[in-house]
Amino acid sequence: MSKMTGGEALAKSLILNKVEVIFGLPGVQLYHALDGLAKEKQIKFITTRHEQATTYMADGYSRSSGKIGVAMVVPGPGLQNASAGIGTAYSASSPILVISGQIEKDSIGLNEGKLHEVNDQMESIAPVTKWRKRILNASDIPDAVNEAFVQLNTGRPRPVEIEIPPETLAEHTSAELVEPEIISPNGINESDLKMLTTEVLKSKNPLLWVGGGVISSNANKELIELAEFLQCPVILSNQGKGAFPEDHELCLGTLHRNEPYIEKLKEHDLSIAIGTRMGVAATSSINHKVLHIDIDEKEVGINHANSIPLIGDAKTSLQVLIKNLKIQSNPRKLNPHLKELLQFRKNALTKLKLEPQASFTEAIREAMPEKSVFVSGMTQIGYYSRTGYPVNESRTYITSSYYGNLGYAYPTALGAKVGRPDLPVLAVSGDGGFLFNSQEMATAKQFNINATVVVFNDNAYGNVMRDQKLNFDGREYAAKLENPDFQKLADAYGLNFYQAKSADQLNESIKKSFKINRPSFIEVPVGPMPRPW
Repeated sequence: MSKMTGGEALAKSLILNKVEVIFGLPGVQLYHALDGLAKEKQIKFITTRHEQATTYMADGYSRSSGKIGVAMVVPGPGLQNASAGIGTAYSASSPILVISGQIEKDSIGLNEGKLHEVNDQMESIAPVTKWRKRILNASDIPDAVNEAFVQLNTGRPRPVEIEIPPETLAEHTSAELVEPEIISPNGINESDLKMLTTEVLKSKNPLLWVGGGVISSNANKELIELAEFLQCPVILSNQGKGAFPEDHELCLGTLHRNEPYIEKLKEHDLSIAIGTRMGVAATSSINHKVLHIDIDEKEVGINHANSIPLIGDAKTSLQVLIKNLKIQSNPRKLNPHLKELLQFRKNALTKLKLEPQASFTEAIREAMPEKSVFVSGMTQIGYYSRTGYPVNESRTYITSSYYGNLGYAYPTALGAKVGRPDLPVLAVSGDGGFLFNSQEMATAKQFNINATVVVFNDNAYGNVMRDQKLNFDGREYAAKLENPDFQKLADAYGLNFYQAKSADQLNESIKKSFKINRPSFIEVPVGPMPRPW
């Protein structure tokens, strides 16, 4: 093979692994990486206005499309700025590849004060990455990229990072490129399968707890088949929304703490958790056996100490379980007691409706096509949507998982739209959170990423201000905001602007925004809202 630079080897290795888009921000340590990409036409480079947005967009791209999202940043402050998005992807089990620059390789670890130096930057992001690799020689780039994709495509999907000094990217190498590995996931082992089959057949009123692991594994079809074969109800985590259709008669939806159905958990005799931590289930109301199917053995028992681990990929595990069940039994019929429980849950959901959250959420849901992507920001409507926004399709509902960070919703929605340009994409945000990354309106305009953002504007960090007033004798502190004129802001960036002062107007504005091939901004002026639950 003819010689190439490390940057060219990086670009060609990414192409071999079917990378189509990189969200990045150029800088001095990345010049030869960028030059390598410039010589290739298969990869689109989307330049963001802040490093934080690179990883948020990569995460949104990954979760909407099911592909690997890729971000590229300079070292030190670039990588640290990007760490909020890396942490969000980590919490949501989203596979993104972060490519970081480094300082000159002979200076690493010497604390000489080189530009963008952090000692040791790999350790600084270790808590929010699954795997990390520093590449010091251009000849090692193809193998390292290959290993990064093996890590991304095996086990629990989470972010990985590679970092490369500038001389390594500039160095010429004759290293051979590495073809991607074909990876087949493993299901649970034979003894666990036998035990699981026995326990399922023995149970009279089992319950399925479903999380994002089902979506990551593309096990939606198998989940529906299992639930219908057993006539078994399904509880969804926030991350699991879309894994099982919420309009299905067996769907209990997502639970939140202190709601009526928590007590009803005692009336089930077996829980099967699939790709979820069962966060809301950390309660004494579960008084029966819990069997936990998960690709990550570290997750088993975190929220329910007595869970029995069944380690394996969700899709492969459900396939063999269904096969065993069909051999040993016939499909069940919906029993009268389960009918009562399903009706109880339906009635409880009706009583849980809050104004104005319910009317706004319902207006958004009615405006969104069945196949569309909704990004729920850390704001009142986002919180309420966990139960109040039903989802029937996989990869159409995106949250920040347990990271719960302000500012993620808009750039994540832009990445989701790049991942699924064929679908309408909408993010909801509060005014405070939106202004964390409002500059990405420039990115949306430049690359014509026509996602829609709905900003609920109460001129405050509203959740904080309400809680302060309720808990501290009516006092609030540091929560009020003075915002710009959002219409002028949207106009300045070249976005389509609407203002909606009611749920009906919001519904109409969303529908209009989806008909225009431009990014759109919808402002909804609101007052204080009650606690979501």
